[in-house]
Amino acid sequence: MKVGALAGHPPTLMLPRGQPTRSGLPSISNRIRPFRIGPLTFNFRRSSPVVVLLVSALAPGQKTPSESAPSTRVPATPPAIVIGFVGGFIKHDNPVHSEVQLAARLRKEYPSGVEVETYESYHRGLARAKVLAILDTDHDGKLSPREKQNAHIIIYGHSWGGSQAVALARDLDRLGIPVLLTIQVDSVSRVHHNDAVIPANVSEAANYYQPSGLLHGQDKIRAADPAKTKILGNFRFDYKSQHYNCDKYPWFDRWFAKTHTQIECDPTVWQRAEDLIRTKLPVTSASGPPH
Repeated sequence: MKVGALAGHPPTLMLPRGQPTRSGLPSISNRIRPFRIGPLTFNFRRSSPVVVLLVSALAPGQKTPSESAPSTRVPATPPAIVIGFVGGFIKHDNPVHSEVQLAARLRKEYPSGVEVETYESYHRGLARAKVLAILDTDHDGKLSPREKQNAHIIIYGHSWGGSQAVALARDLDRLGIPVLLTIQVDSVSRVHHNDAVIPANVSEAANYYQPSGLLHGQDKIRAADPAKTKILGNFRFDYKSQHYNCDKYPWFDRWFAKTHTQIECDPTVWQRAEDLIRTKLPVTSASGPPH
């Protein structure tokens, strides 16, 4: 058998002459004419119907199963995505803080179908990369229009984290990716950031704030496009006559940012935030219907 390069050469067959048999295949003598597939020349002293079948399968005009059947692969549906931002210079996994506690509860209640992540307020880029990776269900390194529209994203944060929640939503808006809900808790805007205007890719937005102290949150958010974004409310909380147990928080937070810290450790605020988030997540036997 003489072998040459295959690339770029369609098969050219020279089959033996013979009379049809009961199987419909030609009979083959001990002396068989050579046949070629591209630059390959095959010489067989003995042959059989199996050889003929194999050669016939390579004949011009025949398609392999993968060529004949069109692809019916449908991109997988990504999980719902919940991104939380902690405030200040707090670590993303510090269990003392309400943002981290909320994420832990959601992970426990939604062991599958929901991806929950928390980030420091200065790691918005990591959060954005995580969201894009989750949405890229076919793993081709880019998002198709269908992958973008399959997004179910919720973003929340406190203090600088609240500002970053809006900034991440704005990043996704530039990429054409929708966001179901943003929640800001006593949102404090970072330099060159505008946490008062909610971008048009956000369906609903809620703002919880308190007006007292050296650090106090954005008191009013508004929609960049009211036809596309519903502002659920700007909800004010007053801690002048109320006290919450924030003893686990650092002493300097409790002294120099007292009311700003109190809204962060107020269980009422975070239960409301959690209830809103759950309205956007699938109902599970563990979570039950939204409150």
